[in-house]
Amino acid sequence: MSFQAYLKNIHSKTGKGPTDFRELAEQKGFTLNGALKPAVKAGDIIKWLQADYDLGHGHAMAIFALLKGVKNEDSL
Repeated sequence: MSFQAYLKNIHSKTGKGPTDFRELAEQKGFTLNGALKPAVKAGDIIKWLQADYDLGHGHAMAIFALLKGVKNEDSL
């Protein structure tokens, strides 16, 4: 599945897009000024997204990649 397909599926399931998840991660204290804090690990993000949004591992990892800056929805 492509990164774009992951984001579309996440939006369909949660009603939230990349900007929403960036804002939510900031509110949760996972990011600071849009950058993932060094102490935050993938497992932290996965647990949050599974608990709050019922996302599976792969979809949660897509959001982690987005927050980490590895992937960017603008470059799709």
